[in-house]
Amino acid sequence: MSDYSSKAAQNLHTVRDHLRFAVSRFNQAQLFFGHGSNDAYDEAAYLILDTLHLPLDRLEPFLDAQLTDDERTAVLSIIQQRVEKRIPAAYLTHQAILGDFSFYVDERVIVPRSFIAELLLEQLSPWIAAPEEVNNVLDLCTGSGCLAVLAAHAFPYASIDAVDLSSAALAVAERNVTDYDLQDRVSLIESDLFAKLSGKQYDLIISNPPYVDAGSVAALPQEYLHEPKMALGSGHDGLDATRIILKHAAQHLSENGVLIVEIGHNRDVLESAYPNLPFTWLEVSAGDEFVFMLHRNDLL
Repeated sequence: MSDYSSKAAQNLHTVRDHLRFAVSRFNQAQLFFGHGSNDAYDEAAYLILDTLHLPLDRLEPFLDAQLTDDERTAVLSIIQQRVEKRIPAAYLTHQAILGDFSFYVDERVIVPRSFIAELLLEQLSPWIAAPEEVNNVLDLCTGSGCLAVLAAHAFPYASIDAVDLSSAALAVAERNVTDYDLQDRVSLIESDLFAKLSGKQYDLIISNPPYVDAGSVAALPQEYLHEPKMALGSGHDGLDATRIILKHAAQHLSENGVLIVEIGHNRDVLESAYPNLPFTWLEVSAGDEFVFMLHRNDLL
């Protein structure tokens, strides 16, 4: 613990004290919150509750509880790491939460935050009318494997291929697939997008590929620099990976297959590049500009 934190510890006793201290430090340091929390208060509450092994949805009953010396040291240490190293909270706790699902993460994968997760939690309704009839799903750029796991729960009779170019990311995905006991249904494949999927077809392809354009990559807050570069940037306009997906997806979709891809803030650029494709933009919590859907016949 730094001298600064050691001095602070002398005057901090309760959960409330440490929460106030953390919020002040986070605001003073002008941290960036884009990996699960919306502001300094939410992030401070999450880190403190997780470090103290308390329920993440019950702060109030514990606010006036006093911390032991060891607990104080642990809480102040994680606050210090968040401020001084600007490490995203999910990497500090090795946990990312999507709905009711929790996933292991570390710096081998980006912190899961895909809007496709929201859609899978609703079984892609109304776009997929009969989830039980989905037999094969492909998750391109699976990273931590979170979308593959969610797809396995959304479509109970489907087999899922989870593909990533990074063997390190697939090691994380394997841990999450095992944690949810889905080894018999989720296959992990090391491949550059469709390169090793010759002859395979799917009822549903989902993908949260790299999509950050070069200018935005150069301006990313420090927190994002802890994430794998290959999982963020995708060429000058952010569409290099998406172009490959659009070029080859049709041959890997079944007759009534559906493609769903997240593309960040690139809607206008994408529509300009593909004026003849009838994109359907799906509504998510942030609006209707981030995730598109196409049917196989749209791509032919």
